[in-house]
Amino acid sequence: MQRLPLTAPSVRLRLPPPPGGGGSSGRRAKSLVGALAIAASAPLLLGAADPPAWTRPQVPFPIAGPITYVGSEGIAAYLIRTSAGAILIDGTLAENAGMIGRNIEKAGVRLRDVKLILVTHAHFDHAAGVAALKRATGARVVAGIRDVRALETGTPPGETNYGVIRFPPAHVDRGIRDGETVTLGTTTLTARATPGHTPGCTTWTMLIPAKPRPLDVVFPCSVSVAGNRLIGNRAYPGIVADYRRSIAMLGTLHADIVLASHPELADVIARGKRRQAGDTTAFVDPTLLPKIVAKAKTAFDADLAKQAR
Repeated sequence: MQRLPLTAPSVRLRLPPPPGGGGSSGRRAKSLVGALAIAASAPLLLGAADPPAWTRPQVPFPIAGPITYVGSEGIAAYLIRTSAGAILIDGTLAENAGMIGRNIEKAGVRLRDVKLILVTHAHFDHAAGVAALKRATGARVVAGIRDVRALETGTPPGETNYGVIRFPPAHVDRGIRDGETVTLGTTTLTARATPGHTPGCTTWTMLIPAKPRPLDVVFPCSVSVAGNRLIGNRAYPGIVADYRRSIAMLGTLHADIVLASHPELADVIARGKRRQAGDTTAFVDPTLLPKIVAKAKTAFDADLAKQAR
């Protein structure tokens, strides 16, 4: 295992989609702790700047039960303590790996005690830091079975209106299917397939102890369109049907606590401030997931209609 450096600089490049909308050719990137070595076989274009909050440091804070926020201000990563080590959900950007490592340690967990890294989906803003964090911790990586190839090649699946944004590839130790579980110690999370945003997009659910009853926690995978090509997507022809099924599935889940990959979607940072100010129920909001799902359905229908014109 390697210790993460104080900074984890990287280079991320955007490639225009080749004829036919595919993105299988191009560079493979191998993330070293502190740098990325890049080899490319296609013309490369430097990407536009990401939102500053995506890399802005965020002090880790407790959420509820064994869950701690360890991501940046703008992209979430969640640490779950168990009786047999810790679980990390998502690695965010490659350049955030050092920050996440420090936040894990600030939360009182040694890097070597992180035993599992669960991935929500194979996009650079959530998966690019996984390779470095896997090396630093020795953790096993678990992801949706239909995103395994994308994670192991560093090439996101499907076709978009912004081209291909590759990321450092990471070995996936287990590809998981809908309804299967992951257990560490006495803590179990259930995978719910949520395809659409990516084919292997995975929502994770768990129960945490609380009084008068345990609380349902949902880490929803994104159902935003976010540039995905809905019409004529030859790399992902079933994308529309998958989105519809996933939005419907999320609508059936009960969530006392919603912890989104992009924290603003569930007001995670603001709720964290309330939690730190003494409001122990700041994250408990059973009305939140239905609101998120309804908004996502409206946005999806609008995007589909726009692309169909």
